[in-house]
Formats: sequence, structure tokens, C-alpha cells
Amino acid sequence: MSSVMQIDSNAPVIVRSTIEIESTPDNVWNIMSDLENWPRWNPEIQSVRLAGPFAEGTEFKWKAGPGTIRSRLTAIEKPGTLGWTGITFGIRAVHVWGIRSIDGKTLVTTEESWDGVHVRLFRKHFAKMLEKSIRTGLRYLKAEAEKGLHGRSRA
Repeated sequence: MSSVMQIDSNAPVIVRSTIEIESTPDNVWNIMSDLENWPRWNPEIQSVRLAGPFAEGTEFKWKAGPGTIRSRLTAIEKPGTLGWTGITFGIRAVHVWGIRSIDGKTLVTTEESWDGVHVRLFRKHFAKMLEKSIRTGLRYLKAEAEKGLHGRSRA
């Protein structure tokens, strides 16, 4: 993961997962960095609205599940790291994606931490919820990336 950005290692809920994708790191990066098109390939996400350019510090709002999440891009290192922080219903999230080439394929690692009063009180429930979300998101990303090269390139 990026030395610039890390999840909150003291958070009560931390989930990490990895998937191997038959695609290039640039293709995976193009899919991940095209935030407003996330709902096209990930049915768990209803909408994404970027409030400025695709750059560190830019905020975005997205709807996934029952809530709208207010997030901020915090790490953009093409094609290796994409990270953001977010908050919804008092849950503070930190999410970091790592994308790297290995043996002609792409290894995508994602990790996310959640903290907040509700998370501390209902740790097991939130851990299961986040684990399911992370694993499902990785499967959707893999399916999209293996369909063919994603056209647009992002800086």
C-alpha cells in the first residue's frame, strides 16, 4: 500500500482483500479512477458526483446502500494507489486501493477502516457488512476489467 496514505490501524473494523485480474494495471486504474461511472459496473453503488477535478483534495458524494457518503480523494498515484476518506451516519472510513502488475496480471489490494460510536458498539455487524461490500466490489471490478480495456485514461 502507499506510504503516503494508510487506513486507520486503530479502528475497530478493518477489512483487507486482494484479487487477481486478467488485465493491465492501467486498465484497472482507468476503471477505478472514473468515479462517476462506478454505478455502471458496480450495482451496489447508485450514484457518484465529483465536486471538481479528479485530484487529491476533491470531494465527492456517492450513494451506496442506505446512505450517502461524503468523501474526499486523498491519494492519487497512477496506476498504483487510489485512496479516499469518507463519512456517513457517523462512520469514519478510510479506503486505500493498491494496483500493481504481477506476472502479466494485475493484483488489486484494497483495505478499509471504519471507526465511530456505532462501529465500536456493533463491531461484528459492521465488520461483516464491510467485508461483504469489499469482496463484492472486487468481484465487480474484476468482471469489468476483464471485459476489455476501459477506454478513457485518467491522469
